[in-house]
Amino acid sequence: TELAQMGCLRPGRGSLTSTLGAIQDIVGCQVRRDPPDSTKRYTRWINQLTPEQLLTQVFTSNGPTVIMPTWFCSRAWFSHVGPFDEGGRGVPEDLLFFYEHLRKGGGVIRVDQSLLLYRYHPQAATHSVLEATIWTHRVRFLEERALPHWAAFTIWNAGKQGRRLYRSLTAANRRKVVAFCDVDENKIRKGFYCHEESQERPKPRIPILHFRAARPPFIICVKL
Repeated sequence: TELAQMGCLRPGRGSLTSTLGAIQDIVGCQVRRDPPDSTKRYTRWINQLTPEQLLTQVFTSNGPTVIMPTWFCSRAWFSHVGPFDEGGRGVPEDLLFFYEHLRKGGGVIRVDQSLLLYRYHPQAATHSVLEATIWTHRVRFLEERALPHWAAFTIWNAGKQGRRLYRSLTAANRRKVVAFCDVDENKIRKGFYCHEESQERPKPRIPILHFRAARPPFIICVKL
């Protein structure tokens, strides 16, 4: 509503909107949060991503890099990508649609103006989506989009996040992990990570290297 009231992204109000029907992009905008002090870091993140990061950070975020309440796209493109997964509470339908949009070659654009008041309330449906559910979808998308291009790779982080990623990979992709790397001398001194839950015999033992001794490509795992 606020977008329309401000005269933005309406037919006839500029070249961006007049071509929406001919392009395969999701277009969003910056937001203001209400209450102003709610989700400060998240609001800063969604407002300050660079145009390149709108695509490169799709593997690192807990949701789309342009948030769904601000989305505009052509009806034809929505019909091509959709529909939304209406599986009920706990389904990250915006993230799943966003991934499908990217799979089909869609782009992502953010208008760098604050055009939407984004209200926060603790009973919102988004809070019913478990972190573990989003993690699973993110890892599967990473395996689908990035890992087929790599014969081998290094996980940068021999701590909890790196080990969690390793355990979450399919068996075929775990076999591509040639090493963990880290800066923590205690982890490096241990020398390896053993995947105790593995059914393989002998159990996989992945070297832990100082980052200067590790070889790219890397998947960098940090808890933001």
